[in-house]
Amino acid sequence: MNIPVFKLNVPNLISMVRVVLIPVFIYFLSQGTIHGWKWAIFIFIFASFTDLLDGWSARKLRQVSEFGEFIDPLADKFLVLSALIALMVVDPYLEVFDFWMIVVIAGRDILITVMRWLAIKQNRPLRTSRFGKVKTAFQMASIVLIIMVYMAKKSRFFEVHESLPYWIMFSVTLLTAFSGLRYLLTNWRLFFPSKTAERSPADEN
Repeated sequence: MNIPVFKLNVPNLISMVRVVLIPVFIYFLSQGTIHGWKWAIFIFIFASFTDLLDGWSARKLRQVSEFGEFIDPLADKFLVLSALIALMVVDPYLEVFDFWMIVVIAGRDILITVMRWLAIKQNRPLRTSRFGKVKTAFQMASIVLIIMVYMAKKSRFFEVHESLPYWIMFSVTLLTAFSGLRYLLTNWRLFFPSKTAERSPADEN
């Protein structure tokens, strides 16, 4: 699958902003201070909001492009996965073996990307649902919640159990795995190419 050529327009620039904000978010998160975490939350919420803004602007300004359809879900994946990995590195209570959750989340995204590529190559549709959007929203909300737990523990504003971030991550992992399984069961025919297929837009989140 060839990467579409970048087209300079408003929605594509908004999507690229989401990618550029990732290292900025990680920088403030890694400071380990309440002030830094406040900025990390603000930047992450703003970056998450651009996910809605780029799609809305593309439709409103009639600037839908192949590059936009390519970079939009990819930017979401980079943002969420980078944030989750950074959170697990920052949290002293999470052990190395807990990274199996990141493997599951990243594996789901790789699986969907492969199915998207197969759908395009075979000229067949990739069946999607709103559950993908629900999954992404839950991931983003969970990331904000985990940072708020860090802030509560740091400031001792109220007591929270040290295992709370783990169980939030565990819930995110289960929902993500279920989303991947749903896509797999719905689109398993993509792994068995047929000679006749009807062209239909293939996209997911």
